[in-house]
Amino acid sequence: MQPQPQLAASAAELKEFGADPQQRPLMRELYRRAEAQLRQQRQKQHRPKAGAVKSEEDSERLLQELQVHQIELELQNAELQRARDELELTAEKYTDLYDFAPVGYLSLDEQGQILEVNLSGASLIGVGRSELIKRRLTAWVAPASRAIFLAFLKRVFTGNGKQVCEVMLRRTDGTTFWADFHGSPAIAAIKSGKWCRLVVTDITVLKRAEEAQRRSDAIVAANEELRQEIQQRKVIEESLKQSELHQRQLLEQSRQMQSRLRDLSRQVLHAQEEERKRISRELHDVIAQTLTGINIQLAALAKGAAINPRNLARSITRTQQLVGKSVEVVHEFARELRPAVLDDLGLIPALLAFVKSFSQRTRLHVQLKAFAGVEELDIAKRTVLFRVAQEALTNVARHARASRAEVTILKLADRIGLKIKDDGKSFQVEDVMDGKGSKRLGLLGMRERVEMVGGTFSVESAPGQGTTIHAEIPFTKVREVPPKKFRQQTHS
Repeated sequence: MQPQPQLAASAAELKEFGADPQQRPLMRELYRRAEAQLRQQRQKQHRPKAGAVKSEEDSERLLQELQVHQIELELQNAELQRARDELELTAEKYTDLYDFAPVGYLSLDEQGQILEVNLSGASLIGVGRSELIKRRLTAWVAPASRAIFLAFLKRVFTGNGKQVCEVMLRRTDGTTFWADFHGSPAIAAIKSGKWCRLVVTDITVLKRAEEAQRRSDAIVAANEELRQEIQQRKVIEESLKQSELHQRQLLEQSRQMQSRLRDLSRQVLHAQEEERKRISRELHDVIAQTLTGINIQLAALAKGAAINPRNLARSITRTQQLVGKSVEVVHEFARELRPAVLDDLGLIPALLAFVKSFSQRTRLHVQLKAFAGVEELDIAKRTVLFRVAQEALTNVARHARASRAEVTILKLADRIGLKIKDDGKSFQVEDVMDGKGSKRLGLLGMRERVEMVGGTFSVESAPGQGTTIHAEIPFTKVREVPPKKFRQQTHS
């Protein structure tokens, strides 16, 4: 009965046969289940009779081991069959997912040959799957995109991570479409070398949308530029309108100034003619009569000297008086035309002399206040101040019906101010300054004189307040003057 241990050892070896370390827990579980099933079968059989030989026990133990192993193998076979069915189902699902995926899957080697491709990838290219195998993918890449695609493949095989590119593919029917490639190198190598997996997607619609968006952005930008240009043109048009209006206003002002200039020229000619008439009348009425009297006196003197020599001295005296009167009249004309004292002594003495003679002639009470530093002005500006004061007082005597007048010359910040005020009647300043319907220079002449030396001229006139004339002339150089800055002179 020695072979029995050997049989038991063989059964133990059979129990562990074909089990790798990863399958041992499963084998032990199958062995446990087999023992439990055999135990149930034994319980249904009759127990052996007492006094059975030991060899029968060994045989039964060996038989038990064999039966357990048989059941274990049957269970293992059932598990393997179930695992094979699951693998087949998984492979079928993977195949369906691979072939009918919404994107194309390709496997390429280093030369760009197609090793595998799913149905979606073949459909994108427009060629049967069997015709694509072992063909270079670059055959369907548009010439303009081949350099980009080859650089992409190089990056895929030399790089570590995922690479992306967009190229244009061309189908066999000649149509083209934009494709987006995502590639990554495969971990396991093949006999011929490295390979990679590519995922390809048709992005033609996206490209068209991007192109449409770019065109839309370009149109929006063009519209914005057009809007800005329209706005600028509107601004320019408005500016042109304003400029045209300004030009019209300037033209109208020019026409008005030309009209005023013509009126002023006529008034100047009229004033010259009137002045000539006055001088002619004065010369005729005064100088001519005086000279005629002198001539008569000289003729009588010639006759009387022979008849009555005693009256000669008295006749000569009378003739000398007539000559002196003629000289005085000539001096009066000269003072009216250009007072010599203005050039010799200055503005203030000239005004004092004029105010004195003016008050005596017109019986008008005139008060003069003058800033002594006014003599620092040049002769042209002093002449303007004298003529303005002379013309203003002459107008007061002729038109204002006033009883009093004041002439004041004062120092302003950087100017010399002249003010002539009377208590006479008022008038419409605008009408007079406009010059229309007036045959006298008057205020216009004063304004022209003041503006000619860079000054300003204005007139104020109101009922019950009389008229005030203001003239300001630039005065840049002022020297120190004595504490008594004003001279005051009153004539009645």
